[in-house]
Amino acid sequence: MPDDPLELKADADAVLDRAAERLRRLLHAATARLDPFPPFPGAFFSFGIEIEAPGQESHDRGCVVLAPDGELYELKMGQEVPAFEFEMADPVALRQEELKPLELHPREYVAYAHCALTKVVELLLERGPAE
Repeated sequence: MPDDPLELKADADAVLDRAAERLRRLLHAATARLDPFPPFPGAFFSFGIEIEAPGQESHDRGCVVLAPDGELYELKMGQEVPAFEFEMADPVALRQEELKPLELHPREYVAYAHCALTKVVELLLERGPAE
């Protein structure tokens, strides 16, 4: 065991980084098996699974979703309706859905990735054996 307390911290950070990377690979592999990938409820154009990680919520972060590429994103939805075109506007054409890549600390990523992997496994089990 290292004598320097900073080495202990560095070792702990390295363990966390390895765990995050391993979970990323597992999540990519599991997500690739979800075919078809589910559409996000209420979205017109986006596919994704909402991921909640207890204790990781943030007022600065919106809805976290797992996308078909196996990565985690913040999903932002809304409509841009110019006041002068409100009556003529096609609501679908004005719909805005954006998947914004998340930059998470490995500690946060581990929590979200574990919850995401659990959801993907549940969906795979619901669908039954692959044919």
